[in-house]
Amino acid sequence: MADQDVSGTFGRSWTWMAALAVICIIGGFLALLNPFGATIFAVTLAGWVFLIQGVIQIIHAFRVRDWPGFIWSLGLGVLSLLVGVILVADPLAGAIPLTLLVAVLFLATGVAKIMFALSLKPASGWVWVLVSGLVSAALGVLILAGLPASATTILGLLLGIELVSNGVLFLFVALGLRKLGHE
Repeated sequence: MADQDVSGTFGRSWTWMAALAVICIIGGFLALLNPFGATIFAVTLAGWVFLIQGVIQIIHAFRVRDWPGFIWSLGLGVLSLLVGVILVADPLAGAIPLTLLVAVLFLATGVAKIMFALSLKPASGWVWVLVSGLVSAALGVLILAGLPASATTILGLLLGIELVSNGVLFLFVALGLRKLGHE
């Protein structure tokens, strides 16, 4: 009986995972075909997330007014709200600071991975960590070198690559779930 429940669960869930995979892959290819549009979409989406988060943070701050962190909570809410308004009002201008942030994150994670790889050096596989770190750092440097021009497309390209990558991952998970459901 328990085996039947498990296969039924896997049988139902693999189709949803496969559908998600197809949506991600199609969305990723669309983003890669139009990286400028995808960049504007990503910045606008980020703006709406900041807007909503800012409103929630401000409401929360006033609900716990007696809390010692009230002023900080209110300040962060107002800051998030302002960032959201700026990004939604002019996503092209907002693409530059977000691209700068992405470049710095690539650079920082690259340096961290390189340092981690060097600390692993005698262990097997440390070279792959080093290569990953070098690629991340190089991407960060390339994005920084291309600013501000790279800001119009780099976020869209990264979004497209991430969506296709996730879609392929979800597809393999779906196929694995399907196989489990048939056993």
